[in-house]
Amino acid sequence: MIRFGMLQFRIQAITAAVTLAAFTILLAATGPHLASMYAADGLDSCHGSSCLSMATYFTASLARSPYDVVFLLSTGIILLAPAVIGLFWGAPLIARELETGTATLAWNQSVTRTRWLAVKLVIGGLTAMAVTEALCLMQTWWAVPISQAVADGSGVGVAQSRFSQLNFATHGITPLGYAAFAFALGVAAGALIRRTVPAMAVTLAIFAALQVAMPLWVRPNLAPPDRTVVPVTSLGAAIPSETGAGGTILTFYAITIPGQPGAWLLSSGPVNAAGQPVSATPAACISVEGTSPSPGANQAASPQGATTGPVAFRGCLASHGIREAITYQPASRYWRFQLTETAIYLALALALAGYCFRRLRRLS
Repeated sequence: MIRFGMLQFRIQAITAAVTLAAFTILLAATGPHLASMYAADGLDSCHGSSCLSMATYFTASLARSPYDVVFLLSTGIILLAPAVIGLFWGAPLIARELETGTATLAWNQSVTRTRWLAVKLVIGGLTAMAVTEALCLMQTWWAVPISQAVADGSGVGVAQSRFSQLNFATHGITPLGYAAFAFALGVAAGALIRRTVPAMAVTLAIFAALQVAMPLWVRPNLAPPDRTVVPVTSLGAAIPSETGAGGTILTFYAITIPGQPGAWLLSSGPVNAAGQPVSATPAACISVEGTSPSPGANQAASPQGATTGPVAFRGCLASHGIREAITYQPASRYWRFQLTETAIYLALALALAGYCFRRLRRLS
């Protein structure tokens, strides 16, 4: 039965092999030059804070090169791979047998329905996980210079944190969980609906919905977040916006967290000295925030508005006790989140597989 199952799976296996080969050629052809660009910009020999400007220049230059396209293309392929597997490998597995009438023959031989499905699920599921993780590992190898630039402090262009939605879903071990779940979801949808095309549509809808819900509502709550309060003078931007009848609403958004490189910033907002949220700009600071002075002008912080511009504005806010409260997940929890999310998807895949076995016994 195992050999027969592998024979039936040959088209999917050939397609996966061709995809992996093309993916490997693309990354192998461009990876060495990307690494040489990283070295040519002096990042191999820099140390400490001196790397930031060079790392920023390196990642900014990628936006003007084909490597930006290669990165986005490879990331898109990894993101789409589990969905494609669920649609074209999972959904037809049982539904096609029922539609074509071959189920009666397949399930009335010496091999039981349970064994037939077990072999199909093991072959398809393990192959799906292996293919998706292979794509992930190859792109991780290719993007090592970009990852190093992120570690050096760059956040420009494709140099994003490991917690960013695109990077988290295409690196580590989460692609394993996505592939297993998508495949099991397709099989379960086919067993329930008994028609291939509708099962494919349901599989795509549910998988897409879960992939949107997970990073927005589930992932941020997989572990209690940490909180910190930092001076507003350490922020890169502090911009008030005019609303209502002449009112000035104070809005901040932290980009990085001092002392927490690579952390996942969940939320941030201004608070006063007592730790209470602040929504209005102090009256004394309204005239301070304005157009930046000419180059060379003094922008020292001044609560009296002697100078204007972002630096003086943040200094004025600091003099009035305004600080920035930040909620975040430390970078050290990256693998904890990877393991937890992967476990969730694998548990869902096992639950769907169990449903398929029960459903198959009831099908006539």
